[in-house]
Amino acid sequence: MIIASYLIAGVFAGLTAGLFGVGGGLVVVPILIFAFEAQGFPNDILTHMAIGTSLATIVFTSTSSVISHHKKGAVLWSVFKPMSAGIALGAVIGVLTIVQLDGQLLKKMFGVFAVGVSLKMLISPLHYEGRDLPSPPLLAVIGVFVAWVSSLFGIGGGTLTVPLLSRYRIAMKQVVGTAAACGLPIALFASISNMLIGQGVLGRPEWSVGYVYLPALLGISLASVYFAKVGAHFAHRLSSVLLRRLFSIFLMLVGIRFLII
Repeated sequence: MIIASYLIAGVFAGLTAGLFGVGGGLVVVPILIFAFEAQGFPNDILTHMAIGTSLATIVFTSTSSVISHHKKGAVLWSVFKPMSAGIALGAVIGVLTIVQLDGQLLKKMFGVFAVGVSLKMLISPLHYEGRDLPSPPLLAVIGVFVAWVSSLFGIGGGTLTVPLLSRYRIAMKQVVGTAAACGLPIALFASISNMLIGQGVLGRPEWSVGYVYLPALLGISLASVYFAKVGAHFAHRLSSVLLRRLFSIFLMLVGIRFLII
């Protein structure tokens, strides 16, 4: 049953990564928390393990998604490059922030974040505003902020990058593709930091490297890599309005669950 939950998480992570450029962490983290609770992981590291493992899976999910979007010409590397200059710093700062927080507090924070993202998606659908892109230095600062928040909650960056980039003169398909590209270095730097910083933590289960649980990483990645390609395919063919609304409802339910339990 636990293995099945990892595979299911991978399917949803891949689809959401390909469709929305969000990396899949908003789906993976809640499922991992539920799975790790069922496996009896210690409460004080359970949420940290879920976030660290989620970020590691996003490395594989984002790679698959970025390749698919790049082939369709939907990744704006001219935007990605200046943002990536700040991403490494923000990702490391995010992980250093996580280790200072209590696991239960982190779970509540994730609940608030999920509800906030859900309301944003329901009330303010993404739209094209036609503003000029900010300068490269400002894009680098945005990269720091996006990576910090993303590594804090175990997400790929698209949850913030997509709304930010949609404000400028960029087609929505390119917004999604570029957001997916930004998620890759966020996940890479944050997952490496989680592996290193979590090495000395007591109570970690077998088959874990720092805050990354390898069986979950394998199960989720196997499914997500394929379904990220499927999601990217549909992102270029179908309207995602209904899917985004269903996804936002799912986030709302997950967020409320974390806040009241």
